[in-house]
Amino acid sequence: MKARLFSLAGCASLFLAAATISAADVKPPKGFTAMFNGKDLESLHGVPRDYDVRKILALNEQEKAEFIKKEEEDFRKHWTVQNGELVNDGNGPYATDYKNYGDIELLLEYKTVPQADSGIYLRGTPQVQIWDTTKEGGKANLGADKGSGGLYNNKNGGKDPLVLADKPFGKWNKFRIIQVGARTTVWLNDKLVVDNVPLENFWDASKPLPPKGPVEFQTHGGEIRWRNIFVREIPAEEANKWLEKHDNKGYKTVFNGKNFEGWGGPTDNYEVKDGAIVCKPNKGGTIYYKQEYGDFMARVEFKLPPGGNNGLAIRYPGTGDTAYEGMCELQVLDDGAAQYKNLDPRQAHGSAYGMVAAERGYLRPVGEWNFEEVTVKGSKIKVELNGTVILDTDLSKVTEYLAKHPHPGKDRTSGYFGFAGHNDPVAFRNVQLKTL
Repeated sequence: MKARLFSLAGCASLFLAAATISAADVKPPKGFTAMFNGKDLESLHGVPRDYDVRKILALNEQEKAEFIKKEEEDFRKHWTVQNGELVNDGNGPYATDYKNYGDIELLLEYKTVPQADSGIYLRGTPQVQIWDTTKEGGKANLGADKGSGGLYNNKNGGKDPLVLADKPFGKWNKFRIIQVGARTTVWLNDKLVVDNVPLENFWDASKPLPPKGPVEFQTHGGEIRWRNIFVREIPAEEANKWLEKHDNKGYKTVFNGKNFEGWGGPTDNYEVKDGAIVCKPNKGGTIYYKQEYGDFMARVEFKLPPGGNNGLAIRYPGTGDTAYEGMCELQVLDDGAAQYKNLDPRQAHGSAYGMVAAERGYLRPVGEWNFEEVTVKGSKIKVELNGTVILDTDLSKVTEYLAKHPHPGKDRTSGYFGFAGHNDPVAFRNVQLKTL
């Protein structure tokens, strides 16, 4: 089923009681805001069906205002407010929030009719699926019999919900959706239907999900009603804890938060501050945990100062420059700083330095803690930053290097994990390793 677009504008966490509601009943749970006020359409606008979110994100403020104005008449023709409910007749533009969201918790209720089909776009990307799950609905061949709530357009998992959780027609269904990075978790009627699965970029499968985008509500041929639409933006600390708690078996904490016990290299060039490893100003060198790893996973939180530069040493031999003598250095860098405006893409944050460029735009603001997970398996390296995969590459296939500088260590099969300081007080904490 082809993806459609529709948006929300301010969601929340728990759901209010079911019966008919009035505008006065729209009361967001603590920490949430209402995307729809129950009175009018002022908080929402229309986006044409199947409209590529990249075009929307590329608009400046004036262009966006003109775009919204152009869709206004058609939007109000097909979307109305009845008894405090947001109602779509099955046609017209998707209802979309004005704001672009990153990490969120979204709560909403919906009620639809036989043979209807709809969905929720997250970051302007399809979609959390809604449809008629009955035999009479006629879409069992597309997976409708498995239930609503799946990430329908995914190719690599999450398309089919874990359980069928839909209520009979005439009753209100409720969603709770948490999205951190691309990782998406969905509950339908209090049942887990998608568990921490990355939502794929429908518009460009070669790229990760955009770091931000609008919530949209799809129109797809049948009436659908929405109410109690609430949204909460998830702060960095909470997002990091959410990412850490998923699939956390087998990890070993290798930094005790107090001293450099178990670590080698020029540890005098680093210090422990507030439970974190920090490179001293104007100091550097590669420190490493004194256990060799072949195939492994690493998890670490890091915080950058303005213009901060450091790196993760991967399969480091214990001496030399890990970017060349080790398998690689995975760059840790405030790559949005003005001083790096002419940066080679292979030097950006998350890149296998000098060899393969990572996707940019997924770092948290300077001064906030980021969560990074690295998977090293054979010659392949995957880097997931704040819930989004920004690098997934095979170093054995690399033949071109920055400044034509060879990387003799890139084919190493084992070595140490560590930090490659470059004079800046970049901080690392919660350092965990797992053998594969």
